[in-house]
Amino acid sequence: MPLIRTIQMDQGTRLGVWKIGEQEGFFRTRVNISPEIHHPHKRLQHFAGRYLLLELFPDFPVPEIRIMDSRKPYLQCNSFHFSISHCQDYVAAIVSKTRPVGIDIEAIQPKIEKVSHKFLGPAEQAFIDPLQGLAHKTVCWSAKEAVYKWYGLGGVDFKEHMQLEPFLFHPAGFISCNFNRLDTIARLYLQYYVMESEEGMVLAWTAN
Repeated sequence: MPLIRTIQMDQGTRLGVWKIGEQEGFFRTRVNISPEIHHPHKRLQHFAGRYLLLELFPDFPVPEIRIMDSRKPYLQCNSFHFSISHCQDYVAAIVSKTRPVGIDIEAIQPKIEKVSHKFLGPAEQAFIDPLQGLAHKTVCWSAKEAVYKWYGLGGVDFKEHMQLEPFLFHPAGFISCNFNRLDTIARLYLQYYVMESEEGMVLAWTAN
């Protein structure tokens, strides 16, 4: 399938979501890399993510992507800042020519409820909508994942280093996040979207 959603935030910042319906060979027509990934579906996600970068910016230098020790992909030349996320048959990517970015795509699944105490503090638990608890918590998790990718250096405690400001649950909206770590203090602004037509996927991103 082609792109199912694109958003242009400004002249130099774009994001996209792709639902994978193709075989690996389709993506290899434009993405000529040899990832050391043996699991077929994970390798397919890998190729689709790189292909999506080229859909957003055709001059994106995919062969120059390197991986940090924290597993964050990056470009040494810093010509583009980017973030990629995979979940099931979906791939999301955000690319900016001017500033660090982070993105996450997540399925609304019961496992989020089981681990929510690990990534939400008491003040965050208090604003969760009891009628939409699982979806609301999934948005919170996805938002914190996007912030984690924005930071990119690893070693982040989702409950200690990130605090989300209260927000009402809606199918789409905005979130403020206070990021506090010894080396970085920032107030980040995120957007999220619940893609109900796409099997209940949640998309969250920041281009702070």
